[in-house]
Amino acid sequence: MRIGDLTRLSWDQVRRRKVVTALCAAGLSIGCAAIILALSIGESAQQYIENEMNSFFKMDEITVTANEGVPASGGQGGQAVGGDSAEGDDSLERGKLTDQKLAIMRNIKHVTAVAPFQQMNYLEMSTTDNRKAYVEVIGTDLNMLEGFDKPFMQGGPSDLIGTVVLNYGATLGLVDPETRDKLIEQLNRNPYDSSLMEQYDKMNRTPSSLFQRQVQFLGFSNDGKAKQSSPLRVTGVLKKPKGVSENAVAYDKKAYVSLETAQMLKQELNMGGGNAGEASYNSVIVKVDSQENVEQVEQQIKKLTLNTQTNLQQKERIAEQFGIIKAVALGGGVFILIIASISIVVAMTMSTYQRRRQIGIMKVLGANLAQIRNMFIIEAALLGLLGGLLGILFSYWIVWGINALIQSMPGSDQDAVIIFVPLMAIPVGMAFAILTGVISGIYPAVSASRTDALTAIRRD
Repeated sequence: MRIGDLTRLSWDQVRRRKVVTALCAAGLSIGCAAIILALSIGESAQQYIENEMNSFFKMDEITVTANEGVPASGGQGGQAVGGDSAEGDDSLERGKLTDQKLAIMRNIKHVTAVAPFQQMNYLEMSTTDNRKAYVEVIGTDLNMLEGFDKPFMQGGPSDLIGTVVLNYGATLGLVDPETRDKLIEQLNRNPYDSSLMEQYDKMNRTPSSLFQRQVQFLGFSNDGKAKQSSPLRVTGVLKKPKGVSENAVAYDKKAYVSLETAQMLKQELNMGGGNAGEASYNSVIVKVDSQENVEQVEQQIKKLTLNTQTNLQQKERIAEQFGIIKAVALGGGVFILIIASISIVVAMTMSTYQRRRQIGIMKVLGANLAQIRNMFIIEAALLGLLGGLLGILFSYWIVWGINALIQSMPGSDQDAVIIFVPLMAIPVGMAFAILTGVISGIYPAVSASRTDALTAIRRD
């Protein structure tokens, strides 16, 4: 008999024995769905965490710093052989982070943006109506903010000295010191008062309209004296970051100023390092078009005798940890399939005894051992195929239910983790289901092929 004939006979038996088929397919479908769900939840959680890490740690960015330990030619640690100070100065110059090197980095393939980011620590920002908050002041090229995934909600960058761009968090929680201190004092007296805590949270999330208004910064000089800067005009406000909660945004307050304005603030606040003619930087951020190209760009930057740092190792650690979790979950699905395979062995072994007459007649009509064995194996494979298809259907229903449950939870938003079924999980689950069916059908197939034809016919 040909394969097509054996397949038709096997399918006919699968359709006739509805109870056995339903039980075997149910066991296989549960195991297949367990494998697909294990892979889906692991892959979805890994992607969600990677996206969250990319939004906080910026996996597609490279931090470049000056290399102060570049040795001179023939010497060590920047000291020239023979104590030649000119050669030592040249070695330090080669490790500096200059405008010329910034221009070279901008021309590297896959680089989308390059800008210095000079942190000036946290300063107290006050408005004209005496509302205050502490913000982190950063000196950078304001025209490059949008290149670093910082789109504007209002206004835009300005090339004028004495202007500032605020992120969305810097516009939240601006209140007068008397109101804030009074509320904090009440919280200290009644730390378990939920109404006071709700009032405090609401105060921190209340936005203020600061666009085109003036702000001032209060800082402490190196000698410990408080100094106030000249007024700065807010020329732009950045959009709220996607996927970040309102509470997290309220505690992320940043003010971006141009490098010239940063030098002016350092001089006014007597913070040191206010040399406006300085043409080198402490650190620069390089934006790459894709995470896959970060390592290639990093190698090119290192050729400029500069130090680099990325967060790709965090991604590798996450992948390793989730690889273990997915392997454990996959093992659970395989265990369920093993349990299902036992039911298939029992069901098909019973089917062998129930179909002794059919097997005997096939042998009398000329069917050989291989054909009878193949018929049972094909029947087991069809059960595995049916169970796999049901398992895929069940897994999609379960994933849909999980997502609906997540979206219906209080406080959830559209950026919450969404479970999805990866394409590679479908063939993996199907392959496991069919393979389990085939392996489970081997013993009944061999047992059926060894059945004596005449004895089987006489018994019936």
